[in-house]
Amino acid sequence: MNQERLKRILQGMKDRGVDEMIISDPVAIYYLLGRKIVPGERMLVLYLNIDGTSKLVINELFPQDGDVGVDLVWYNDIDDGVKILSDHMTKGKVIGIDKNWASHFLLRLQELHPELKYVNGSEIVDDVRQIKDEDEKQLMRESSKICDAVMEELIPWVVKGLTENELGAKVAELFAKHGVSEMSFDPITAYGRGGADPHHVTDDSKGKRGDSVVLDIGGFYKGYASDMTRTVFIGEASEKAREVYEIVKEANLRGIAAAKPGNRMCDVDLACRDYIESKGYGEYFTHRTGHSIGLEDHEVGDVSSVNEAIIRPGQCFSVEPGIYLLDEGIGVRVEDLVIITEDGCEVLNSVTKDLIIVEEE
Repeated sequence: MNQERLKRILQGMKDRGVDEMIISDPVAIYYLLGRKIVPGERMLVLYLNIDGTSKLVINELFPQDGDVGVDLVWYNDIDDGVKILSDHMTKGKVIGIDKNWASHFLLRLQELHPELKYVNGSEIVDDVRQIKDEDEKQLMRESSKICDAVMEELIPWVVKGLTENELGAKVAELFAKHGVSEMSFDPITAYGRGGADPHHVTDDSKGKRGDSVVLDIGGFYKGYASDMTRTVFIGEASEKAREVYEIVKEANLRGIAAAKPGNRMCDVDLACRDYIESKGYGEYFTHRTGHSIGLEDHEVGDVSSVNEAIIRPGQCFSVEPGIYLLDEGIGVRVEDLVIITEDGCEVLNSVTKDLIIVEEE
């Protein structure tokens, strides 16, 4: 058990008046125990009590080697796993429930103990996970460094006659070359009109001269996600495409400048959005500016116009404004990850944001 992370969660429970916690999200369990357990439909619960007691309730199908760092409570497929969990609870007045816990498990616990108050406890864990410790920051740096290297190697491939799907497969191949076997999301490798459609599904289209090419890629390195976007052009870029690109680039830089402690998440979004709107393209920036990231590509804490949460040192999130002109086949997005420092932010991506024209072969 990571004692420092546990301490922060227990403090969060105390602050919110939660006596006991049921954590079932395998990612949250990995965050605390360093064990990747994928239980499928079977119940897996890390039980935490405000008094410091902790237990992992786990099916016998998932044997664990070595010291897990917490007491193990076993059950099998013919046992009432929820009843066994209940037997180890102290039945405090307020029980924090993981937002991902299957409803049939929760309903069974409520049936056993209707007198208890059940609340969404995930916000406690999510809040702690937003603030990366030094080990996590370093892993995010290393993960992003690999992503940078892959992007540098990927860009020349946009003129080699590959389809979007083939270019996406090339992303996986390049990550594997750098020791990363799992993508953090399905890569976006979209030419022209495809990149100008935010809902576009990668297909067998090929790029042509003058196309913008949106490259949105990321992978998991030692459990931590990378995510970045660059937009390049095949052979040439029209005057309109150049204008749009420079606007998105400047919006990205303004968002990064606003990413500092004391500002709100919405301030980062508005720094990007207000600039794009001032240039007459507001209606073509159709998504939020970013999302938190770490053990998952999208974690709690979005960079949107309605999130008024105060930015704190240790947070890590993306800044990714875009403009999408479907009728003209021009799509541009520029994305970097940032870690919030004591007085600003550290940008994790180093691939140039200067407009790139990839010459045709």
